[in-house]
Amino acid sequence: MEFHETRLKNGLQIVAERSTSVQSVALGFFVRTGARDETSAISGVSHFLEHMVFKGTGRHSADDVNRIFDEVGAKYNASTSEELTLFYAAILPEYLPATLDLLADIIYPALRQEDFDMEKKVILEEIGMYDDQPTFTVYEKAMQAHFAGHPLSYSILGTNDSVGGLTADQMRAYHQARYTAGNIVLAVAGNFDWGEIQRLAEQHCGGWPAGATERQADEARPTGGATVLAKPNSMQQHVMLLSPAPAADHPLRFAAELLSVIVGDDTGSRMYWDLVDPGHAETAELGYNEFDGSGAFLCYFGCLPEETLNNLDRVQRIYDDVNRGGVSREELVQAQNKVASRIVLRGERPMGRLSSLGHNWIYRREYRSVADDLKTVQSVTLDEIRQLLDIYPLTRLTTATIGPLESLNGHG
Repeated sequence: MEFHETRLKNGLQIVAERSTSVQSVALGFFVRTGARDETSAISGVSHFLEHMVFKGTGRHSADDVNRIFDEVGAKYNASTSEELTLFYAAILPEYLPATLDLLADIIYPALRQEDFDMEKKVILEEIGMYDDQPTFTVYEKAMQAHFAGHPLSYSILGTNDSVGGLTADQMRAYHQARYTAGNIVLAVAGNFDWGEIQRLAEQHCGGWPAGATERQADEARPTGGATVLAKPNSMQQHVMLLSPAPAADHPLRFAAELLSVIVGDDTGSRMYWDLVDPGHAETAELGYNEFDGSGAFLCYFGCLPEETLNNLDRVQRIYDDVNRGGVSREELVQAQNKVASRIVLRGERPMGRLSSLGHNWIYRREYRSVADDLKTVQSVTLDEIRQLLDIYPLTRLTTATIGPLESLNGHG
């Protein structure tokens, strides 16, 4: 593996990991903007803008964009989160020039009024579609309650009111403010020539406007509480529990990842053996979500309504036991092996390395190889897990649920 890094005069950062053992290349523009960078008046604009990027530019129509990606056989897409908007493609190396040209062009879309009006209908339909998905709804409600008063509480999709009232001029202003070169990282992973990457980036991105935007990244101080949404016709009760966890740049973030695997992996974890294997819940998981300045342990389980209260007690017993007694060496080693396997398997694909490369640079301005991650994971100690639990104990601070139940009878 060879790592390369440079910065154009306008501030665009370029990071690349070259591997001659693979036969493809993946590239992506990581834009440091997302739902948390919006206001209530324009909530959902980042995701809406992600859609608009594929509606054409001054050089390419929407049909051109789809046709060219298809002609080069690209696997391409985009995504929006609370903190990032990503545009990416995976291709054969010979199609790198055409693909980088196209990706760089669509980052600055035409944002025509007629396209905006048409795509707004699509976004509103998407909001309605996701409103019918309980797992999505319970996540949104949990995040809104847990991060109330903090930018991380904003919905990625926005609301019918915010998207319905959004104007094309507001989107243009948001794009102008957030899509500046200093706010974007171009990441490349796989089989490529570094000199060519530099030339293509200068050619297609060197004229982008300079500048970067600041982001409020104070650690959230959630007060918690319970949110119950009654859905009488639902067959299941969907429950989500949030508690504070390390931020994206915290030295204990690897310990947090391993703890989440020990407690709530989808197989072989404490939640699996106590809730899923005996049939008390269809699924029960604990994840670790890292953000700028804040983090969250996020537990989710889905079960029959009559099992909900008992499952909340089961989760609490697991939390109490872990907080009090920590984890065993055997559990830690098993989690380390699981995470190591995932790192290696993901790292064997350029797309997997692209994600790691871009996220590490966006959040921490650091390059981490597969070997670096493996070494760090294997070096996490029981003392670090104990230190993590002392600072960020597992709690049911914030609870959100959707299903037939109208209350949690004092739970939450």
